[in-house]
Amino acid sequence: MSRIGLRLETYKREGKTALVSFITAGDPSIDITVPSLHALVKGGVDILELGVPFSDPEAEGPTIQKSSERALANGANLATVVEMVRDFRRIDSNTPVLLMGYFNSLLRMGPDHFAKSVVEAGIDGVIIVNLPPEEAVDIQPLFLAAGLDLIFLIAPTTTETRMQSIVSAARGFIYYVSLKGVTGAQHLEVETVRKEVREVQSHTRLPVMVGFGVKNGQDAGRIATYADGVVVGSALVRTMEDLRDSEREIPGALEAQAKKIRAAMDKTDQQARE
Repeated sequence: MSRIGLRLETYKREGKTALVSFITAGDPSIDITVPSLHALVKGGVDILELGVPFSDPEAEGPTIQKSSERALANGANLATVVEMVRDFRRIDSNTPVLLMGYFNSLLRMGPDHFAKSVVEAGIDGVIIVNLPPEEAVDIQPLFLAAGLDLIFLIAPTTTETRMQSIVSAARGFIYYVSLKGVTGAQHLEVETVRKEVREVQSHTRLPVMVGFGVKNGQDAGRIATYADGVVVGSALVRTMEDLRDSEREIPGALEAQAKKIRAAMDKTDQQARE
């Protein structure tokens, strides 16, 4: 079992909801990424999701698209991201790390080489946004052999039949996309998402994480009443964008932001246990 599975299994026993953070590797600079990851962990993040910069990130909203553009301009690529995680692991050997990116980057490196390289660097799982499960049949065995979790997305528009095929192929956890649209979208309807997440949970024993549209502790705390984890991305990336001209302030700002979100989720978890 990967670090992802072990951590989430422990949290389930303890009645704790996982906080997953997303930032784009190499934005606003290559040097700030690893300190930002450590700051997020210090702030209470349980699983780190690191975006691999890509020129056409079709699932992302404007905030993350721009972060990817800045990262590419800084020279960040898949090989750079792998080295960032290797650097992160020199200090932190416990926090699960996963990559989020697009199949194009993996294809250029080659699936077998990719799986071995990322696991050797300390990466535990990957989300490949534009790789549906029916097109992952040749890649999944390579990932399983390497000990790499391949995590799939389920959206509000996913049919029940397709949902069953996705959960049967997934490892680590299920990423539930809470909105029809791109990352950072508005109008998160928490009660509607609750029903949809319950439906996904009825089809799998894997933990279900909810992302897209989570902006603050209030959103995260409400989602924590029914989901196994909450993913926060655009809100963190926006903080980094706002501070790109005063880069040294970024780790402290991310830590403070994560602490507020974690505190709201902990309050929800405590109320559920009482």
